[in-house]
Amino acid sequence: MPAEAHRTKAAPDAGRTDPASPLTERQEARRRRILDVCARLASRGGFDAVQMREVAESSQVALGTLYRYFPSKVHLLVATMQDQLEHLHATLRKRPPAGDTAAERVAETLMRAFRALQREPHLADAMVRALTFADRSVSAEVEQVFRRTTAIILDATDLTDPTPEQLSAVRVIGHTWHSTLITWLSGRASIAQVGVDIETVCRLIDLTTPEPSGPPTSPDDTGAP
Repeated sequence: MPAEAHRTKAAPDAGRTDPASPLTERQEARRRRILDVCARLASRGGFDAVQMREVAESSQVALGTLYRYFPSKVHLLVATMQDQLEHLHATLRKRPPAGDTAAERVAETLMRAFRALQREPHLADAMVRALTFADRSVSAEVEQVFRRTTAIILDATDLTDPTPEQLSAVRVIGHTWHSTLITWLSGRASIAQVGVDIETVCRLIDLTTPEPSGPPTSPDDTGAP
């Protein structure tokens, strides 16, 4: 594994750019260029093709500036995955799933997301490898990835006020989706098996949906003489 994968450089004064803090228009444009270059390089050659010096040169930023935004390649690729999921979420909102049940809608949504990543296997592999390599220093970026995945799933359920059990089911579904990506990318699962696994875990949503309560039973309805 290249040493750069886990390299972190601290800037003396400015420090790391917090992904949650507001950026100026110029900073956002710079960050956008960096993410676009990262995605392009990863699409061509996967994880090893993303070299921080080349990202900086192609993004027209100084190497030190790049490290202030993203302290390592892992930070950069995890942020790229979060960015890709944002674009995917926007696309899904324009054409929501049409299943009759929450489980069917979530399964359709996640399989559409999977197929989108399937079209860029090198990029998908690079992003998933970065998630696997991520340590505590990347926790903020990793959290953003899982928050976005959760939001995508919740949108598909159409639940306006999910119960704690449903939220737990959503988290399990999100973890399973990320796990199926890993097994597919590593060649340990076929696309057909991914579909079966996704459909199976999505049934948790329907299983955790409370049964509608019927009208109260009157004494005359008990069958007692």
